[in-house]
Amino acid sequence: MNAAGTGLDLSDLKVRVIAPALARIGMGGPAAVNLLAGTALVESGCRRLVQDGGGPALGLWQMEPFTHDDIWSTFLPGGRMNGVVTALHSMRGNWPPASGQMTGNAFYACAMARLKYYRAPDPLPAADDAAGMCGLWKRIYNTSLGAGAADSTHVALFRQAIEA
Repeated sequence: MNAAGTGLDLSDLKVRVIAPALARIGMGGPAAVNLLAGTALVESGCRRLVQDGGGPALGLWQMEPFTHDDIWSTFLPGGRMNGVVTALHSMRGNWPPASGQMTGNAFYACAMARLKYYRAPDPLPAADDAAGMCGLWKRIYNTSLGAGAADSTHVALFRQAIEA
């Protein structure tokens, strides 16, 4: 199934990028795969590598460099996530540095987006719960500061991701 308005096959993204990236960091499963597919769809339409207008959000998951850097500086240090850190380093190249990896390295960008959800206390909704995923996206990923809404349009995009 193509993402709305793109030539990108969303089921291919799920199988070839999302599922392997999440498995690599030990945070996969059907609910996580569908959540990350839906997040890419609502954030970028699976077609933008830099936020409309030039940024600051980067990659299919439209993560801002501040969020990327905050995960590295406040969530990953301390030893409890050593396996995840090792996996992230194995996914990440040397150029472009740091958050710049999210524009061209879909595996890394996906893993970082999953970590944004993982560090929140909210459990993942069921793998087929589009409304629950949309609500989680709004609360945790888009936040109250974001322009997105947990509305029927966005729920439909999560449904599309689930069905892909």
